[in-house]
Amino acid sequence: MRVALTNAPFEPGALVTAFCAGRQETGAVATFVGLARAEAGAAAALELEAYPGFTERAIGEIVDQAVSRFGLQDVRVTHRVGRVEPGEAIVFVATAAAHRREAFEACDFLMDYLKSRAPFWKKEHGPEGARWIEPTDRDRTDAERWD
Repeated sequence: MRVALTNAPFEPGALVTAFCAGRQETGAVATFVGLARAEAGAAAALELEAYPGFTERAIGEIVDQAVSRFGLQDVRVTHRVGRVEPGEAIVFVATAAAHRREAFEACDFLMDYLKSRAPFWKKEHGPEGARWIEPTDRDRTDAERWD
């Protein structure tokens, strides 16, 4: 399974270990782990919503693009949905390739998509109440460089 959405916290180290197991022809694995921030006390939690089935398919399509574009051997994307506390992992991306450049670039490509274009709806909860979070200008610019 290349794409998984989960309500439960996950251990990134265990995901890396499992992803790397048995790879005899892989020269590089690049990983990224995104963590929920407390935003200096402004965020008590982050809430992520997704449409089951639809969101996984949309992410699966960009994963397929990454495999083709960067010649990947394998990919894994694990993304939290529901309530995420500060310090918890939100997203894990791993890419496997024959060489490091392709693994790094594919991981970056996937994260730019997940951050700005993936069909998630994010709400931050804090002392001032709840507010929806939109991609920033930087998020959009980062993603546009791949177009």
